Amino acid sequence: MNILQKRTAFIVMAAFLLAFVFSIVSLSHYKGEEHLFSIQESHQLKKITNGISAPDNNSRDHRLPSGNGPASPSNSGEHVTPFHNLSMDNGAGSQGANKDYETPLALYTVGFFIAAAFVYGLVKKKKWHHSIGHSRVILWSLLGTGLFIRIALIPWVGSHMDTSLFKNWASVAANHFSNFYAKSGSDYPPFYIYILFIVGKVGSLPDFQQYFSLLIKIPPILADVVTSYLLYRLARKYLAPSFAYLLAIGYLFNPAILVNSTFWGQVDSFFTLLIVLAIVMITEKRIYASAVIFTAAVLMKPQAIIILPILFFELIRLKQVKHFLGIALTAAFTAGAILLPFSIGKSPTWIIDLFSSTIGEYPYASVNAYNFFSLIGANYKDSSATLLFFSYHTWGLIFIVATTIFSWLIYIKGRSFKYAALAALIQISGVFTFSSSMHERYLFPAAALALVAYIYLKDKNLLYLSLGFSISIFMNTFFVLYGDSNIQQNSTSYPFSMFATSMLNVLLVVYLVKVAWNLVQKSTVLKTA
Repeated sequence: MNILQKRTAFIVMAAFLLAFVFSIVSLSHYKGEEHLFSIQESHQLKKITNGISAPDNNSRDHRLPSGNGPASPSNSGEHVTPFHNLSMDNGAGSQGANKDYETPLALYTVGFFIAAAFVYGLVKKKKWHHSIGHSRVILWSLLGTGLFIRIALIPWVGSHMDTSLFKNWASVAANHFSNFYAKSGSDYPPFYIYILFIVGKVGSLPDFQQYFSLLIKIPPILADVVTSYLLYRLARKYLAPSFAYLLAIGYLFNPAILVNSTFWGQVDSFFTLLIVLAIVMITEKRIYASAVIFTAAVLMKPQAIIILPILFFELIRLKQVKHFLGIALTAAFTAGAILLPFSIGKSPTWIIDLFSSTIGEYPYASVNAYNFFSLIGANYKDSSATLLFFSYHTWGLIFIVATTIFSWLIYIKGRSFKYAALAALIQISGVFTFSSSMHERYLFPAAALALVAYIYLKDKNLLYLSLGFSISIFMNTFFVLYGDSNIQQNSTSYPFSMFATSMLNVLLVVYLVKVAWNLVQKSTVLKTA
């Protein structure tokens, strides 16, 4: 190691040790929570979460008390049941969110983006040192710091109601895996049930029972760390090592990523890891591995279908029939292996029925997604309502087709697998911004995909887009999670946060279209010169 590496390693190792100690202290004060939802409560909770029905006024809150320390069960000895003081006024995502840490999170976010802009300014002015080579000590200390900070925060930020839903599913999966859907009443696609099975088994052990809520958040938190590591490995291959560190740090400590996995406890980080891996497999010419991962992603969240055309684009670019047949067989085999344990005694079309049920839960122009439809005041408006000549749903389908045609055009004109991440970014951001029935978290993979696109194409505008999408992802998640006072469940209210973030997303997609077109134009000129 040179002197700069040694100093950097010392600082990073010190941060790692502090994060580790913080996590140990935090966990030692955590007392856990006991309540699991019954099947009937889970059904009611899912309806409320999706904005389909209102909670009963006499129901109770499952949320952990929000004191000045790690969340813990009530000391009164009273059985804690769901939906206490839960009303429509709490907002679509605020049920169970611990608001004690709303302000610190907001302040951290402002500081993070100011720091990101400052560091980028140094890099642009060439005042950033580029002599920090690859160091396993620095890399693993950074990743460990990000991991242990997240673990340390979990007991303090408490549990959202969705965590209890995941806990219920994990318990059912651990005890009735093959009969999961009959026992749980869940319509969640099957791939992530394997993860919940593992969590449920671990959480059922006597030494881990009090940490069940924490364990639920571990898979998406690990996915954050693995995605950061993947970004580092890719960037180190195509960029300077010191810049690879910056991209990994930028993603790992990005508040838009942190709020989703650690504060809310959602699994979009795990889904994003699958999507990034699938796209990277395409760019690394491993299309069969990509097909396996894409199949798993679709069987985890239906919105993976939005990005699936990228694999089809690459198959067309390769122009070999054997690859089409090979990919079809690979996908079929993978899907069969994932579905088989759940398929015993069911109709052959049960998975189609499950997906139809899931997609049908959001019959609105927008479901708190800060996008074009929210911008024009259509949040929670019935998707069958008419806008100009067509329904919101029809307009959404038109925009999906238009977005896919444009991303296909970019892929064709780029004439390279290196445009896969850019095309995927166009797909996810374009469909989120201009299609109907979008949820607030569907844009989440855009932050990582923009960084992957930058690594392969080296256009600084993609860094700007990653920053812009990170801001919009955070704002959408933050205001829904902590319940903007003007956002009501199943409501068409129109707060300023919705207007500002929706406008930002529309502008970002327009900017992305311009950037993508300029990139392929330059590529065409270079290849014909």
